[in-house]
Amino acid sequence: MELTGRVALVTGGSGDIGRAIAVALAEAGADVAITWVGHEAGAVETCREIEARGRRSARVRLDQADPAAIAPAVERVATALGRLDILVNNAGWNIGIPFRDLDALTLEIWDRIQDVNTRGPFLLAQAAARHLRAQGAGRIVNIASVAGLKPTGSSIAYAVSKAGLVHLTRCLAVALSPEIAVNCVAPGLVEGTRMARRLPEAVVDDYRRRVLLGRPALADDIAAQVVAFCRADSVTGQVLTIDGGYV
Repeated sequence: MELTGRVALVTGGSGDIGRAIAVALAEAGADVAITWVGHEAGAVETCREIEARGRRSARVRLDQADPAAIAPAVERVATALGRLDILVNNAGWNIGIPFRDLDALTLEIWDRIQDVNTRGPFLLAQAAARHLRAQGAGRIVNIASVAGLKPTGSSIAYAVSKAGLVHLTRCLAVALSPEIAVNCVAPGLVEGTRMARRLPEAVVDDYRRRVLLGRPALADDIAAQVVAFCRADSVTGQVLTIDGGYV
């Protein structure tokens, strides 16, 4: 799919990975809307960078934990930029809870993680589907995690939510075919992001020692794969791990 003149919605566009994705799509020729919830200054900066590439931008505040807010947010984007061709489900929420500390993983935490990380992307896809179908060649790219493929990550709830997002990708690829292709990127540790900087240095050092390519992924690596999935006309239902070859 040629991306020039297309319109993309990137959720969580105020963060490091969301900004990299939004900017990469703008550089590929798309106009880009983003959502944000708690970091408005980051959202403003992302939009500035989109516009610096000569593309239109829009930003919409959206808390994905509120299901009633999702469809109106999608409609605001489609109205502001005139159409919608691409949805990137990047927004997520997590909190660090060791796997063995089951009592610390409360029902409230469990529900919020599932609501934002799994239910939110489904409702966004549901709301966006009619717009993507109208263009005849829509794209959805979900940003999951290696924690959705093996028992690792910040908490059991986070790992389960990303496993759900991985399988949601495959199910939506069936449900939305043939007009809409749905794929997924599963990052490992993403160097230089706020999330990576919150990890203990010993954890990051251990990860670096274990990656085959000598460095973890960067946000730009994730963004490049999102653009590749959007351009591809014969790929759907796929999950690509980007982690530097972690073993």
